[in-house]
Amino acid sequence: MIAAMVGVVGYQIVRYSSGASQKDADGCIQNSDADLRIACCAHGLAGSIAAAMLGRAGIDAMLIDPHPVYPVDFRCEKLDGPQMRTLALTGLADAVLRASTFDRESWVARFGRIVEKRPGDQQGILYDTLVNTVRSQIPNRTEFIHAKVTDISSSPERQTVKLSKGDEISARLVILANGLNIGMRQKLGMDREVISPGHSISIGFDAKPADGRGFQFPALTYYAENPSDRMAYITLFPIGAAMRANLFGYRDLHDPWLKQLREAPRETLYAMWPGLRKLMGHFTVPDFIKIRPVDLNVTKTYQRDGIVLVGDAFSTSCPAAGTGARKLLVDVERLCNMHIPRWLATPGMDEAKIASFYDDPVKRACDAYSLSKAYDLRSFSINQTLPWVARRWVKFFLHWGKGTLRRVAATRTLGESARNFDPGVRQNPYPH
Repeated sequence: MIAAMVGVVGYQIVRYSSGASQKDADGCIQNSDADLRIACCAHGLAGSIAAAMLGRAGIDAMLIDPHPVYPVDFRCEKLDGPQMRTLALTGLADAVLRASTFDRESWVARFGRIVEKRPGDQQGILYDTLVNTVRSQIPNRTEFIHAKVTDISSSPERQTVKLSKGDEISARLVILANGLNIGMRQKLGMDREVISPGHSISIGFDAKPADGRGFQFPALTYYAENPSDRMAYITLFPIGAAMRANLFGYRDLHDPWLKQLREAPRETLYAMWPGLRKLMGHFTVPDFIKIRPVDLNVTKTYQRDGIVLVGDAFSTSCPAAGTGARKLLVDVERLCNMHIPRWLATPGMDEAKIASFYDDPVKRACDAYSLSKAYDLRSFSINQTLPWVARRWVKFFLHWGKGTLRRVAATRTLGESARNFDPGVRQNPYPH
């Protein structure tokens, strides 16, 4: 059986499996297929995807999470093309597509100038909507337990997960997907190393045009005008009827600039980037601006019998680099599609078996790319040495070049259509 869990007081079974769970003489929750049990200690997207994938694959599953409905949480708010392709491998992409908003076309700008209009490939979706959409795809036979995980003990054969009400779950495997909550990892003796404290800062808010007519762009990415701004870029994209803004930078959480941004967002942005005014015009921010600082950290001494870490529980990523969702998706997709079926085919769940997931070449490549891009984007945005200044201008001209080629191609297409149009031939408005 698969279970996903996190830490919040209270216990409630909110969804029952096809076979009712029973308790053995030792108080452990058991069922008729207990040998296939997997306990997934989770909080948020990773654990929800794992429960959905494994439950839909016919493996008896249990989701343990403190919230029956995942609450509002400022995290990933859009998925790009590569991330959606990875999501498709989980079998959950169609549901997410229905719940998200396609950006249609994305404009790229700097210094107030549009340098490229590229085809859209991003789906805007608030994080809580994303998690709850994934949960809606979990089969009815999958139990949903509403509880706090207070302890986990592991062995090469079976693991015991203790819940806040005193119940225990016996499992072959524990998937630890509890994100930034380090309490359980510390209990297990897993050390966390912060490799880049205060690495970046993420800012989210809705932008509403003052005239009510909407912005001129379908979606926009505006890059910083000067490295002294200590910002990377702002991206605006639709979620439903709203235009959502995500602003990424490299400032301390106590920087007075952040307070100014909350008090006067439009004026503060335009003081920093005057060119942005020409594109956004007069706008208001109707709700509270959310700000989240980000540390880069990795979990050390994670090798354990019967326990596997995924997503932020294993290592964090930088939201500005846009790799966090893909890193999480790759982890869960590889684990559930490839490794767990192999592990369940043979007895035991020792450390050597679990190691094959951490050694997975696709996972390792994705982790390395995520970390490299986090450092590269920071240097690209704020490093004032000549090589990085040159890279910024090269990127600017590459965007301009691609934008020019697209405009030329579009002009040629229109010209050919005009030449092929014969005004002497009556056009049928209702072709069969």
